[in-house]
Amino acid sequence: MKNFNGKILFLDRSDINTDEIIPAKYLTESTKAALKPYCLEDLILEGFDPKRDLAGKSVVVTRANFGCGSSREHAPWALECNGIDLVIAENFARIFRQNMFNCGMLAISLDKEKIDALFREFSKEDASLEMDLDNKKFTVSGGGKKAVFDFEIGDFDLDLVKAGGWVSYVDARF
Repeated sequence: MKNFNGKILFLDRSDINTDEIIPAKYLTESTKAALKPYCLEDLILEGFDPKRDLAGKSVVVTRANFGCGSSREHAPWALECNGIDLVIAENFARIFRQNMFNCGMLAISLDKEKIDALFREFSKEDASLEMDLDNKKFTVSGGGKKAVFDFEIGDFDLDLVKAGGWVSYVDARF
């Protein structure tokens, strides 16, 4: 199972699509690792520089409809090879969300009010997240503040995450 703890990258925008996560021109790369330097390079967000801002981050907190666009596995792979195994958003494109779980990664949906609170309280801080997957909650801390959030995940998706993804899940059972 992946480690879902770490520093948070706040991306304050809705509708971040798979072409912004990993541009289509890199889909011919033959390994996941080859995607690493191109992750989020086409994301237009004031003040954001992926070369500077991705380093040392393991969690993304963003707005609604993350991962919309094409149904490629390359988008979660690009995040994964940059050490990001957890994305928290108001909601996700369905196929992107399932691709995250299939890779053993976490895609957590929270109500808009909770996403707004995360941005309001922690986006200007050097914020970190600590995951309690078994109890389906996580703690965010930064700037002397701390907040606990509950989340929901289906049993099957949780099993995929705990197994490390679809391939490991199947290997352990068949």
